Parts: sequence; structure tokens; C-alpha cells
Amino acid sequence: MSSQPLPARILIPVANPGNAEELVRLGAALLEPRTGELTALGIVEVPEGMPLSEGATRARHARRLLQKVLDYVPEGIVVHPLVRIGRHTAAGIVEAAAEQEADLVIFGWGGKSGPGRDGAITGSAISPTIDEVVREAPCDIAVIKQRGATEVRRILVPVRGGPHAELALRFADALARRHGAVVVALHLVPVGVTEAVRAQAERALTAFLRLHVTAQSVPLVRESRNVRAAILREAEQADLVVMGASAPPGEPAATLFGSLPEAIAQRAKCSVIVVKTREPIGRQTFESLAARAETLAAADRLAEESRAVPARVDRWFAEANFHHSEFGDLARLAALKVQQGLTVSLVLPTLNEAETIGPIVTRAIRELREKVPLLDEILVIDSASNDATREIAEAAGARVVQHPDVLDQYGSFVGKGEALWKSLYETSGDIVVWADTDVRGWHHRMVYGTLGPLLVEPRLQYVKGYYQRPIVEGGVLTEGGGGRVTELVARPLINLFFPELSGFIQPLAGEYAGRRTLLEQLPFFTGYAVEIGHLIDASEKVGLDGLGQVDLERRVHRNQQLEGLSKMSFVILQAVMKRLEERRRARLFAEMGSTMKLPRSGRGRLSLEVQELADHERPPMIRIPEYLERRRTFLEGRGG
Repeated sequence: MSSQPLPARILIPVANPGNAEELVRLGAALLEPRTGELTALGIVEVPEGMPLSEGATRARHARRLLQKVLDYVPEGIVVHPLVRIGRHTAAGIVEAAAEQEADLVIFGWGGKSGPGRDGAITGSAISPTIDEVVREAPCDIAVIKQRGATEVRRILVPVRGGPHAELALRFADALARRHGAVVVALHLVPVGVTEAVRAQAERALTAFLRLHVTAQSVPLVRESRNVRAAILREAEQADLVVMGASAPPGEPAATLFGSLPEAIAQRAKCSVIVVKTREPIGRQTFESLAARAETLAAADRLAEESRAVPARVDRWFAEANFHHSEFGDLARLAALKVQQGLTVSLVLPTLNEAETIGPIVTRAIRELREKVPLLDEILVIDSASNDATREIAEAAGARVVQHPDVLDQYGSFVGKGEALWKSLYETSGDIVVWADTDVRGWHHRMVYGTLGPLLVEPRLQYVKGYYQRPIVEGGVLTEGGGGRVTELVARPLINLFFPELSGFIQPLAGEYAGRRTLLEQLPFFTGYAVEIGHLIDASEKVGLDGLGQVDLERRVHRNQQLEGLSKMSFVILQAVMKRLEERRRARLFAEMGSTMKLPRSGRGRLSLEVQELADHERPPMIRIPEYLERRRTFLEGRGG
């Protein structure tokens, strides 16, 4: 029996989720048992001349449509919906296949014989998109002419030998084992052959089956003058045909699968799967690639410098820009959490939040633990409040700690970032969600909105929230007045010095979530600079593709006075300059100021108040011995 494994990762480009049921079922049957994963891919095309970011709204719509694919998934199969933005569908599929390290791409095929009720495609090849993918694909390809195969009892595999035939038999065997079907291997010989030749063909076919098939199988040798007619005749007794590509050297280049498989797929009454192995790369191919790379190297470097960052940001903005409503099915999120073996911690940092913390904790427990088991722990980490914040939070059901009491052997700094750093030590979740607590009318979308993308898209490591931020002035709620430090300080700095992060709508937002494996590797600024530091450091660790953002719609919170915003801006400027010096490995300033002079004026008095505003920086938590010991004990207790 062949030792070739079944595909561990299968990519299914989906143009119409409503017609994808058969593709998903067949793909699930072809997966390597227990460890295999399916990815349902949607491609949003953005025409040349338009920025890729214009596809953001359509990408959200495509993700919602792809959710329908999950209705077809057999129990125990992991499916990841994935949307990509691109100029051309074929290029997007090839890129996704490489990124996902796919072993197999499965296409649905409408056909080529003029437009009909099944949406057939007119042309000289299976389809222009599929042809382009086949020429560039980094993996095997299967094209399925769908005719609603539900009851599969007899699978016909026409074989003549060769790598495509081996792949066809391997896939037919997997489908037969899944459905309890029989594999009929058909080999055709010319009419009038001698008994000796026929017997030799039968022995060879039987040996071929023993090598590649473990399910019940039947070798079938038939004489025929017309190969196409003979296969179609046998296909009338089958529920499914699986055959390898057979394009001989003399056929036109457009016929990548061969005219015979295309004809069978077009005319058979049952569903037909045509498979093609990835072409092996020989020495001549490597020589060609090397020569081409040498010729284009200089031009590529110039193109990379001039276009790479803007193009990447545009594409990222469209692909990684979510809306909280995409994750409103909390039962589905909880199922994904269990399926992936993950735990989730919610951390609520507080400093004198007695007015708001009670309803926040109550709602989080009710909606995200009692109704749906999405959160495994809720921690309120308090920064020595002098009001009733801690008592109210405990009464509402949260676990409460004061950050000065955590890892006190390392001292304690004043600031939100210090509390967040210490919350990593105090929590155990594989995913940590942070949410601000100075929020009126708090909604639990502030949690599931940033958590959702991490559960749905495994590539993401860190997700920021953004929202409309009205401001309260004189007791009146005014739209569009919030986010002053973001617009006047953070955004200009990011665009100047870290343009790869320029697509973040609210880089300083207090709602975000990340995987512990990333968060424990990040240093933490102890004060106002914690959010900007996270973004810069996370992008260095996992790249822009590991980051996402989600629209949380609207948030009303306590606004700071202008002087407070000025102090915040000063600290953020310091942090950005520090990271810039580290990235460029150059000292920009002989000494960076850490004090801020604040003018004071009153009755007959004018002075300058000097305040020390430097943010301290905590090392990555992974460097703290006590944390490592605590994680080791926790993982051993969990059996991980």
C-alpha cells in the first residue's frame, strides 16, 4: 500500500457559497484524518487603478457569505473561512495556497460548452482562472464537475498508470472508505488483443490497486475502440468518477487536464473529479528561475522600496478589517474555542471606576460566561483606586487584584501599562482580551469583537478595536470630538515613521486582544505609551499580516481635559522616538527629555510646573522566572 498521506491542508476557492456543499463534503472526505484542515477561500477583486483598500466593505460581505459554508461541514472537520483581496482571482488563489501551505486546491467547474442552466463557461479550457492557477500552483489540483453526488456507492477510476492516476486512486480510496463505497478501476485495451495480453493487463491492474487502494475494489479490463465512449458507458453505473489528468505532449497548452478528462467531466451524468499532481521542478526549471531572478533582481528591489509598504497596507486594510457583527454568533465562537483547545481571559483595568465597573462585570459574566461559555476567567486589575471600585467589582463576581501587589519583588510603577503587564502573570488564558472600564453603556461586543477574529482566523495574533468616539462637553454629547491625541499626534507619527501601521484607525484604542504566545514576548511601556508600543512591537514580531482591527461601532467614555491629553502626547512621542532609535540602530538625540514644563498662571502668579513623565519599560513577561514557573505548573495541570 502506498505510504503517501492524504492532504493535511485543503483550499477550496468558493465563488458561490450556496453551491459549495458538494465541494466541502468531498474535501472533508479527502482530508488526512484527525489533523486535516479545510480553508474556504473567497477572493475579492479590486480593479487596477483603485487602491486595494476599496475592497474592505466587499471583504466583510464576502466573509459573511462564507459563513454559509460552515453549514455543510461534517462533524469533526475544521474549516477556516478566508477572504483575500487582489487584482486577479487566480493570483489570489495561488498566493493563498502558498500562504496556507495547501496540499490540494479543489475547484468547482461549471463546464465549457456554452452557457446553460448550470452556469457553464464558454472557452477552450476548463476555465481561465483554473488554468492560470494550475500553471502556478504550489500543490495538487482537483477540479469537480458537480452533479450533486450524495449517495456514493460506486466510484469509477479510469487508469492508465502515471502520477495523476496514482493520485486519482488515492483520492478514490479515501472517498470509498468515507462512504463505504467500492472502487472500480477501469483499464481499456484495444479490441482484439490476445488472451495473454489481456491477462497481463489484468495482473498489472490488480497489482496497481493493491498498491494504492485499501477499500473494497474491483479491477475492470475492457476492450474498446473508443476510449471516451467506453468510460462514459461505465460511468452510467457509477455515482462518482475520479480520473487523473491526461494531456499528452501533442495537445495545445490550454488543455492542461487533457481533452479526454474534460470531455468525461462535461458529458458524464454523475459528478466527476479530475486531479492533477503538482509538476515536479527539474534542474532546468531551477536554472531558468535563477536566471530570471538575476535579471529582475534590481528592478524588484526598486519596486519593493517604492510600492511595497503602500500596497501591503492597502491590502491589509481590506483583508484584516472586521466588524463586530461578523462574530455575533457567540455559540459558534465558543465552539471554535473548544475545537481549538483554547482558553480565554478577560482583563478589565481600573482606576477609580466605581461608577461604571459594576455593570461591565455583570454584563460580561451574564453574556459571556453564563449564557455562552466564551470566557474562562474575568480579572479586574486595579491600580490602587481610592473609591469603591474593587468592592463593586468583587460583588459583581470578578476576581480582583491590585497591580502593586503582583510581582512586588520587581517593584511597581504608576500607569495602565504596568497593570496590563502584571495581568499577564495573573491570568492563564491562551488568548487575553483587554477592555477599558471608563465606559458608559458598555456592551459585550467590546470583548467578542476583538476576540472573534483570533478564533476565526488562526493567522491573526493581535487585534485592535476601533469605534466612533463622541465627546461630552458641558453635559452635551457631541459626535466626532474624541480621539484628539490619535489624530494630532499618533497618526502623523505613525505615517511618518511606521507607515506599515498607517491603516490602523485607532492605534491607541483600549480594546484589544492577543495570543499569549505573542503577548508574553512583548515589552510593556508602563503608562500611556503601552498601546502604541504594542502595535510597533507586535508588527516587528509577527508582521502586518498577523494583526487585525475590528469596528466596535460606538463608545462613550470619560474624556480627559486638554492638559491630560498633552501629557499623554508627550509620553507617546517619547515611546515612538525610542522605538525609532532602536529600529534604525542610531541615536537620534544625545539625550531625550523626560520632564515636561506646564505653565501655571493665577492671581498675580506665573510659574512653570515641572513634571517627570517618562514611561518606564517592562521586559517581556517570558523573561520573568516566576512567570515561567507559573506557566509550567499551569500547563502541566492542564495536560498540555
